[in-house]
Amino acid sequence: MNYELRIIRTFARKNINKPMILHRWLTTFGSYLILMGRTFSVPERFRMFWKQYVKEMAQLGVDSIGIVLLISFFIGAVICIQMKMNIESPWMPRWVAGYTTREIMLLEFSSSIMCLILAGKVGSNIASEIGTMRVTQQIDALDIMGVNSACYLILPKILGLLTIMPFLVIFSSAMGIMGAYGTAYIGHIIAPDDLTAGLQHDFVPWFVWMSIIKSLFFAFIISSVPAYCGYTVEGGSVNVGKSSTNAVVSSSVLILFSDVFLTQLLS
Repeated sequence: MNYELRIIRTFARKNINKPMILHRWLTTFGSYLILMGRTFSVPERFRMFWKQYVKEMAQLGVDSIGIVLLISFFIGAVICIQMKMNIESPWMPRWVAGYTTREIMLLEFSSSIMCLILAGKVGSNIASEIGTMRVTQQIDALDIMGVNSACYLILPKILGLLTIMPFLVIFSSAMGIMGAYGTAYIGHIIAPDDLTAGLQHDFVPWFVWMSIIKSLFFAFIISSVPAYCGYTVEGGSVNVGKSSTNAVVSSSVLILFSDVFLTQLLS
């Protein structure tokens, strides 16, 4: 009898929690939309906005070029080595390794995987910066002075990352191809002529634009979601760390979900 009551209580508790979880998700999404509505408003002082825009573009985008180039170089080299070693067959053309390296770099790594990496670097930076301003009451001081704190703090970050992201995608693809050539000239894994033939085979220019379009959506997620997590943080410095973690996890999940729909839509 006690066992049956325990099962009934567990089932009832789960059914009660489902509407609460849905309500919490809808509340979070609604507050996110309200914050974005406050963010995308006309700046009060364009001179100050331009200064913040250039600063955020350099801090979020230019400072990330080093890690993007480094990771892209080695990923391009590893992809070329794996393709050459594992799909080598007398029945396949010798340029297949170069062709698959180009397709993987353009279609997925330079847009999706690179943005997942940037979500950890840039997203945590945005969430911790805005969260620290929230717990130290700097945002409250801006609101008291009549400044639209959401537009002043968040809009330059979003526009700055949206501006620099296409360049990061192009640099990542180019560095990945250079990594593949590194395996050809230094590692002697594949002949340079075969690699060049594979890179040039059946090239579709739309794939470059598709990678850039996807990266713009991901850049908006990377900048807006961590900004929301930092802007709405409550408590002390411990909660700032938690909001930074939640920002990275939420951004990564949203990037993966949106990648599926964007790939199906743009292909």
